[in-house]
Amino acid sequence: MTSDVLGCPAEEAYRLLSKAGVEYTTELTRPTRIFFPVDEARLYVVRAVINPDNSCRLTLAAKQIKKGEEV
Repeated sequence: MTSDVLGCPAEEAYRLLSKAGVEYTTELTRPTRIFFPVDEARLYVVRAVINPDNSCRLTLAAKQIKKGEEV
């Protein structure tokens, strides 16, 4: 199930996991340097780990804003 949500927008991952009956928690990761701007409103799953109790821990990151891209 974790590979199904890897790379997905956060809202889609939440929907898929809820539909499958999988409980989940989330954590947010941030870049250590502000070299590339990010859109904090657009979160994506960058890591998904199955816990021993079969729940899932999702690590989310904000989408990088590319040059010329609208926020």
